[in-house]
Amino acid sequence: MTTAVLAAAAGGAALLLGLLLTGPLRRLALRREITDRPSAHKAHTQATPYLGGIAVAVATLAAGSAAALAGDAFDQAMGVILGGAAIMCVLGLIDDLRPLSPALRLCVEVAGSAAVVLGAGHPTVFGGILDVVLAVVWIVFVTNAFNLLDNMDGAASSLCAIIGGFVCLTALTGGPDGLGVAMAALAGACLGFLFYNKPPARIFLGDSGSLFLGFTLASAIMMLHADTVGLSGPVSLLLMTLVPTLDTTLVMLSRFRESRPLLQGGTDHIAHRLQRLGLSVGRVVWILSAFTVTGSLSAMLVGRKLLPPGVVLAAVCVLGIVVVRLLLEIPATSASSRGLGAPPKTSVAAVVRSTLRLRNR
Repeated sequence: MTTAVLAAAAGGAALLLGLLLTGPLRRLALRREITDRPSAHKAHTQATPYLGGIAVAVATLAAGSAAALAGDAFDQAMGVILGGAAIMCVLGLIDDLRPLSPALRLCVEVAGSAAVVLGAGHPTVFGGILDVVLAVVWIVFVTNAFNLLDNMDGAASSLCAIIGGFVCLTALTGGPDGLGVAMAALAGACLGFLFYNKPPARIFLGDSGSLFLGFTLASAIMMLHADTVGLSGPVSLLLMTLVPTLDTTLVMLSRFRESRPLLQGGTDHIAHRLQRLGLSVGRVVWILSAFTVTGSLSAMLVGRKLLPPGVVLAAVCVLGIVVVRLLLEIPATSASSRGLGAPPKTSVAAVVRSTLRLRNR
């Protein structure tokens, strides 16, 4: 049986498992009142159950491991990644049920990331321990970036399905076979979960799901580029996670400028700001998905040396600065959340004009 067939089987099985598990977990969460309740810093208006991430994690781990074992493609590196991902899921579940301290969460995330970097490898840029430290920091960053990105119906799971699909395709055409199978399972599980998570969402991923997705993707991309030397590896990592990276940068910068708590939730993400331009939730998810497809495709081209990594990195930095600068002109909170009536809608043209005025001062 070829690896491509195994990957297809893993993806199909994970999709089916995701569909079958999410419904019962939704009912369990409602019965036990494991729900995300509305508040001033959240966008949803009614209590929505958590535990969707458990369905995604179980579907991914079960289908991915079974298919890899069947094809004799399950190796030590894959075991480290999937084991670490399972730990992240449990960590997030505990945090969903009883919030943990940021310090404890960070310690577990660092330990899991270090295990992946030492067990599955990492790109070489500077050589020595510095590369190890940077790789660990990057996995921790992406893990939490996906946790922040899970702020709109269908967003995190859609982007994860896209990135997982591209990682799978890259692995199947020249990377570790087991990784391709596992990423097919991850993409399939996300697609199955999307049946319940598409707007209007009937269940959320919760921290158990968002931490699982972020850690698994970051670790998989790291392993995929473990043999690269120079800029191509880091640039590919950045391109595949461009949307969560920009979202986290925007949120942290916005909250710092406004002297708001950096770790407190809020409706100041890319998705929320695009909504204030008058876009529907579905259209916002399509826009974020289009950016993710573009970034992932560019990463594949950089990895195959069809695009120069230095030029691409410079272009991405310029694009990122422009996008963040424009988005900062859109209000971080709506008027309705401050008790001032209906939220204002800002046009794209108005944002651009405002930015140009600021630059010309």
